[in-house]
Amino acid sequence: MPKTKGILGRKVGMTRVYNELGRSIPVTVIEAGPCTVLQKKTLSKEGYNAIQVGFLEKKDSKLNKPEAGHFKRSGGKGYYHVREFRVEDPESYELGQQVTMTDMLKVGDKVDISGRSKGRGFQGVVKRYGFGGGKASHGSGFHRAPGSIGCSAYPGRVMKGKRLPGRMGNDLKTLKNLTIVDIREDENILLVQGAVPGAKNGLVSIYTKA
Repeated sequence: MPKTKGILGRKVGMTRVYNELGRSIPVTVIEAGPCTVLQKKTLSKEGYNAIQVGFLEKKDSKLNKPEAGHFKRSGGKGYYHVREFRVEDPESYELGQQVTMTDMLKVGDKVDISGRSKGRGFQGVVKRYGFGGGKASHGSGFHRAPGSIGCSAYPGRVMKGKRLPGRMGNDLKTLKNLTIVDIREDENILLVQGAVPGAKNGLVSIYTKA
């Protein structure tokens, strides 16, 4: 079985396990795969070698016509999430083939995991950046405001990069060198030491270090 560089998964939540010394280890539970090969991309045609995979099956009634036509070539089943992973030899894969986490991972391996952080909506500077704010009493009119942001006569504008209120969270984050604590093959469950970006049921991409 050829080895891919990554696999898709779904964050289930967090728990703890105990090592042989009885020490508690916080772990993130991830449902990793299986993923289905949907398309092969080659250096001669697309300019790079990769496979496109699908994760989490989608009902036929929820597919539009372009999606149904694309999925038809790999067996007809639709998927909620479609991503690409670089491989050395795309021709060693078959359309419709299942890629599982045990094909590429084992206990003790180091992986990089990407996911979208929790969205916090539009937030002020106190929550977004940890500003101290002003006094809460004695008639102060300054509480959770950002304070002075102007630059007087020169340059007469607000400089780019100033920390101001705005959208917080929902950013693509990658945590590197996370250790795989346990693999439960029959359930497609992966236990990774530490926290992983995103909320429960959020999509994550798991990349091997090899």
